[in-house]
Amino acid sequence: MLTSPPVSRPGDGREPAGGGTRTASRALRRARYPGGVTFPVVGMVGGGQLARMTHEAGIPLGLKFKLLSDTPQDSAAQVVSEVVIGHYRDLETLRAFAQGCDVITFDHEHVPTEHLRALEADGIPVRPGPDALVHAQDKGVMRAKLAEIGAPCPRNRIVSDPADAAAFAEEAGGFPVILKTVRGGYDGKGVWVVRSEADAADPFRAGVPVLAEEKVDFVRELAANIVRSPHGQAVAYPVVESIQVDGVCDTVIAPAPDLSEQLAGEAQQLALRIAAELDVVGHLAVELFETRDGRILVNELAMRPHNSGHWTQDGAITSQFANHVRAVLDLPLGDPRPRAPWTVMCNVLGGDYPDMYQAYLHCMARDPQLKIHMYGKDVKPGRKVGHVNTYGDDLADVRERARHAADYLRGTITE
Repeated sequence: MLTSPPVSRPGDGREPAGGGTRTASRALRRARYPGGVTFPVVGMVGGGQLARMTHEAGIPLGLKFKLLSDTPQDSAAQVVSEVVIGHYRDLETLRAFAQGCDVITFDHEHVPTEHLRALEADGIPVRPGPDALVHAQDKGVMRAKLAEIGAPCPRNRIVSDPADAAAFAEEAGGFPVILKTVRGGYDGKGVWVVRSEADAADPFRAGVPVLAEEKVDFVRELAANIVRSPHGQAVAYPVVESIQVDGVCDTVIAPAPDLSEQLAGEAQQLALRIAAELDVVGHLAVELFETRDGRILVNELAMRPHNSGHWTQDGAITSQFANHVRAVLDLPLGDPRPRAPWTVMCNVLGGDYPDMYQAYLHCMARDPQLKIHMYGKDVKPGRKVGHVNTYGDDLADVRERARHAADYLRGTITE
């Protein structure tokens, strides 16, 4: 699904959003690259695997990346040529890093909102901007905004203590309920399933507001991934099924099997509407519950490339990473349609078998179509260290091939 307003062309008299900044940026690039080479510099805050794969997507376009990374060993720091080592919570580090960048984007949502506003005040394009990103940073802000725009969500409210959590449980039909710290949680961290008032103490020890949500009786989890550019063009990828194990994404199936066209369309339209209402620029993942009575409810938002979109590297005409780069630079977006009827992504987690490279011989020989993506991380039990993509016409076959490769790389199986 594509929504595409007219794109401004050089010399047509229409300057896209941020035209003044772009004029200055072009002058900076001419000074930086003698001989008239004016390819932009993308500043990426965060050195994880999302930054690594976004950098990879920018290479064919001739883009230059500059990375702000915590350590030289971070996943993206191993492959990006210009790396600044520093902490994203330090404003002066951010300001120094932003010098020479044409746009700033992120592989996580944790940069303080006030720092992003300071960068914008300095004239640096930040995409997504702080007014959008705060909805991915703060679950309380997100829920309030989604309620304002009428997006379907689980019943929820901020609670002040265990007794208040128990009162919410009564309002929502009883325990169990879900408690979440409003900031900082991911991959199941910062989330508790609470079955009594006595169980509700832990979330409040973090010293940050706590959001209570009803525990949804859902059939499965879905994700609607879209990309939106500053001038309002947007594309929507097929809605996928996301299978979690112990709070961590394990498998993604694209498209979601047996999902009705009506519900898939509703999910895509909902994601596009959220992106427009929040003025998201770049990739937006809307994680959803499919309920037993045939509805969809918004679970979480992520404003960056997302695990549920990794399948697009090999399964879509234009990957989420390539389209994120296009969006933050306000380039026309690429086609999101799938290349094959089915694509399956399985995360590769660290196990007790640290030398995964030795497993390549078996995996590649068994399945020449297999696509392996490793992140350059030390192998630790339970840590995401890579993923595999498979694709084809038969879902059962595609799924088995992905599962076998992920398990063999981890060492769970040996044949």
